[in-house]
Amino acid sequence: MSELVARDLKVRYGEHVALDLASLGDLVVRPGQLLAVTGPSGAGKSTLLWALAGALRPTRGEVGLDGTFITAREQAARLDVSIVPQGNGLASSLTATENVLVPLLSAGVEPAEAAARSDQALALVGLEESGNHLIEELSGGQQQRVALARAFAAQARVLLADEPTSDLDAANRERIVTALRAEAWRGAIVVMATHDPQAAEQTDGELHLDEGTGTWTRPLPA
Repeated sequence: MSELVARDLKVRYGEHVALDLASLGDLVVRPGQLLAVTGPSGAGKSTLLWALAGALRPTRGEVGLDGTFITAREQAARLDVSIVPQGNGLASSLTATENVLVPLLSAGVEPAEAAARSDQALALVGLEESGNHLIEELSGGQQQRVALARAFAAQARVLLADEPTSDLDAANRERIVTALRAEAWRGAIVVMATHDPQAAEQTDGELHLDEGTGTWTRPLPA
């Protein structure tokens, strides 16, 4: 069975220790599980997600998927690890649909399937009527949902979402948490960094970070 494993992770920026999970031992997230990573701003939540995504090389320790250690973002992409950053990473000159569709076509998905996945993903996040709008025409919360739709359409084995509900109202927050849960039910490994206690309560486990140190509020099931 595939597992996402972070072993003895430590990330240091100069003299500042941004993340140190040595006290946790191995952090293991399995297919079908949705993990919340909580904590105040600057606690290391984004650092952890970027390390899991292979975009940040840890000072100590390692990240692995299926026994393969991830050492670069390109390798993580090949292993099917997708990340939704806080800044959403959308192309402002493209429409919402194009932002979801183009990465699928670039990955070799057949055009008909890519179009169907794009439509389904936008509907999942409640933006089925906004596909032809340019990104710059959408609100911050709508842009956030487009970025999530892009990740849902990719159907990755590992989905990492950084503050996916931060700009959303209560109804859309529930919509997105439900969609993240559905990704886990599909068999994905899902990790969500969040400040939102209500969103965190709906996950399988909660890892709390404070000044880079992690403690389990609710451990994931073994």
